[in-house]
Order: sequence, then C-alpha cells, then structure tokens
Amino acid sequence: MTDYGHDLRFGAFLTPTADGHDDLVRLAVLSDQIGLDLIGVQDHPYQPAFLDTWTLLTHLAARTERVSLFPHVANLPLRPPAVLARSVATLDILSGGRAELGIGAGAFWDAIASLGGPRRTPGEAVDALEEAITVIRAMWTPGAGADFAGRHYSLDGARPGPFPAHPIGIWIGSYKKRMLELTGRLGDGWLPSSAYAPPAALAAMTCTIDDAARAVERDPADVRRVYTVTGRFSRLASDGFLTGPPEQWARQLTDLALTHGMSGFVLAPSGPDIERELRIFAEEVAPLVRAAVGDARGEPSPAGPENAHPRTVLTATGADQDAQAPAPEHIDLWSADPLDEATRPRAPKQQSAGSSHPGSTGTRLVRIHDSLRQEMRQIRDAVAQVAAGQQDAASARSMINSLTLRQNYWTLGSFCTAYSRTLTTHHTIEDQYMFPELREKQQSLGPVVERLEQEHEVIAEALARLDAALVVLVQDDGHMGEVQDIARVVDRILLSHLDYEEAELVEPLDRLRINV
Repeated sequence: MTDYGHDLRFGAFLTPTADGHDDLVRLAVLSDQIGLDLIGVQDHPYQPAFLDTWTLLTHLAARTERVSLFPHVANLPLRPPAVLARSVATLDILSGGRAELGIGAGAFWDAIASLGGPRRTPGEAVDALEEAITVIRAMWTPGAGADFAGRHYSLDGARPGPFPAHPIGIWIGSYKKRMLELTGRLGDGWLPSSAYAPPAALAAMTCTIDDAARAVERDPADVRRVYTVTGRFSRLASDGFLTGPPEQWARQLTDLALTHGMSGFVLAPSGPDIERELRIFAEEVAPLVRAAVGDARGEPSPAGPENAHPRTVLTATGADQDAQAPAPEHIDLWSADPLDEATRPRAPKQQSAGSSHPGSTGTRLVRIHDSLRQEMRQIRDAVAQVAAGQQDAASARSMINSLTLRQNYWTLGSFCTAYSRTLTTHHTIEDQYMFPELREKQQSLGPVVERLEQEHEVIAEALARLDAALVVLVQDDGHMGEVQDIARVVDRILLSHLDYEEAELVEPLDRLRINV
C-alpha cells in the first residue's frame, strides 16, 4: 500500500471557452462555495476560442475566496519561465496564497510554432522543462541577481521577485519515462489524467517517480499526486471506472488514495449538467473519501471547527520524526504552545574546555540571533504602526519581506546558512554543512538538530501566514486583528526557538570546533 499521508484535495477542471465565459465564472464561484479546494484551467494560448489562462485565473481569484487556482498545465514553450514565475507569484500575492503552478513540456508543436514559439523534439522539450524549473525557483528565491546558463533558457543577473505569499508547488504533467523521472527529481507534484493514465497504468508510473526521487535522496512523499478524472454519475453500479453512484466513486477514489498515493482528485465534468456533477462530487463523493481515508489512517473523525486544523506533533525520538511530522500547512499556530516545549529533546551536556571567545562559532550564532530578535522588534513595530494608522499594510509587508528573517526562513534552509550572508559571503557554502557536521561529531545531537529543522518549518509557516494576512489587509482593513494575532504568535515562537537553539548548540559548536 502506498499512502503518502497528504491531506486530500478535490477540485474542478474547467475549459476556458470565450463564448461561455459567464458560465465559466459561475462554475468557478460555485466550486468555491460548495467546498472544492482546487480549480485547474487549461492553457492553450494558440487556441483562439479560449480565453487567456493567466488573465482568467486572476479574474477568478478576485471572484472567489478560498479555492486554490492553477494552470492545468501551463504551456511552457509560449510562457518564458522567468516571466511565468512572476505571473504565478503575482497571482499568489493577489489571491492571498491561493496559486499553484501546473506545468508541462509542451505539445501541439505546429500550433506553438504558428505563434512564433519553438518547435522542440521530445528530448529537447524535457530538457527545456528541467531548465525552466531551475529558472522559476531562482526567481522565487530571495537573494542577489540570479545567473543561469542553459541551452534553452538563461538568466544574467536577473533580480528575483516578487516573492509568493506561500511556497508554491510546481506540479508537472507527465506520462513518459523521462518526464516521470523529472517529476520525481524536481517536482512538488504530479498531474496525471485518467484519460492518459488510467488506473491500471498508475502503479508503474508511480514506481518510476518514486525511484527517481530516491535516486537523488528525496522522499517520494515530497511529490503530491493530483489525479484528473472524468466519469458519469448514475443510480446503478457498474464494473467501469467512475461510472455509477457516488458511493462507487468514493470507493474507487479511496482505493487510488491508499494504493497509489493520490491525494488530489480534480473532476473534468463531461455531462450536460456540469453544475450537478460538481455538486455531487463536492458534497457527496469528497466527504465519503475523506472519511474512508481517515479511517484507514487511524485519524479521528472531525467533530467541529476545533478539528479543522490538526495540530502538528513534533516528536523527539530520532528516526521516526520525519515520518510523523505533518506538513507545515497543518500546524496549529493558535495552540498555547505551538512548538510544544515539553517535547523538545535535550542533548546531554558535556564539559567544555572553556568559555566561548568573541570569534567562536557559538558567539557568532548568538550575534546572529540577536540580529533576528532586533528584526522581530521591527516587525512588531510595523504592525503597531499599521494598527495606529501611521503606515499602510502594503508598505509594512514590503518592509517585512525585505528582512533577513523573512528571507532566511522562506527558503527553509539550515538556520545559519542564509544569515551568514549578513556577516561574510564566502562562508555560505561551509554553513550548509553545520548541522550534518554536528550530527556526525556528536550523535546525541541528532534529535535536537532534527527538531530544530522541524521548528524552522513552523516559523516559515507562521511568517507565510503573516504575509498572507497583510495581503488581505491591503484589500480589507477589517482584518487588522488577525494580523496582530499572527504577529504575536510569530514573536512568541521565534524567541522560544532562538533560546532553545542557543541552549543546545552554542556549547557543542565551540567544543566540537565546528567552523562556519
């Protein structure tokens, strides 16, 4: 059984026909209202009967409140990746963190060439997609100008930004071996369709993705699987795939979730009554699948709003931590102690040869922490100024995103990696080895280091939520209280984390002569 433990998402696949644009918008709004999680829109820029996908997605974002939107899939040959990165980031910012990026290598080469796009061989198309993913991620990563020299795409000192409101997933539409391997190596998600990858073909495709992920020391669970399906609702059960009553649909989709790791199901309506199909899918099928998968995982059934966001459990015992720690999106920042101080592992204290000296690594770590504490004070001051009407939310958000604090935790890197750039640029490579070296030289520090890495994700999520709340505040000043609440949470967990890291690492950094 292959279940990667992701939260389940259900969505709608919409065709952007220009003639039916009013119905298209109505269906998108309906999808949002009935509780669907995703809306995917085709991207065929050469199709004159279709609306432009990016313009449409932006319009739909303005008409919806909670559903996430993504191109299904973006036509890379006609969307230069550096510009595409900025388009996606812009949509994510304007929607308050509701954008994802579905992307493909391209097809219909005659049509692409008719608009002046490149005509690529299958091999060239895969290579170009790999380069494009590198370019896109570079444009979303804070730092100095980005450089990249590829055969199909390049960057020459390009300045990154704007930065997304949340960590956007790059979901790849892939079916053949090289594309599936690329998905396993680089993708955040896989976007197959039952029309091209029927259930019987999924096991082999999944194996290819997982093997490619493991080959580069990735966890296969890093790749979310979002399956686009079509079918027919009827009163009578059948032997066919998704042809029957909602209960049959739910059993078949549950099987795909538990045996092939599918955690997203996007319905491409095919009947004359699209609204009816979407309602049955959202209101009858989705709850049954969620309940069945939850039972199989041993999860408690939701009993009310308090269970809408399960709390993260940060374990304190070695090798089981990675498997037990949920994704950051599940973190309950509103608990009394989001970092759960009582479960923090503590390494045995050892006798140090002497106190830290001014140039020691431990002392430098404390200095870096002090600069972060100062930046946290700047965040508190900025939020207070917005609340007092002395600064607008957009300016405060811009200031916060420029802080070293925000840039470091956005990349979820090792704590000192990005921050060393504020001290010396030539140590950035060495810094990436600090945590591995600590583990190697003192095994008892392993659980502490793993816990610190988990807490980085908590802090990154808290900062992302603060940024998203500021985005909303720009549009509606009635959300000031939410911004203040999140700022207080960020303050509390960051200071707690810094104190914990200093208590556990300053002494061994110096005693073990870790040089970063």
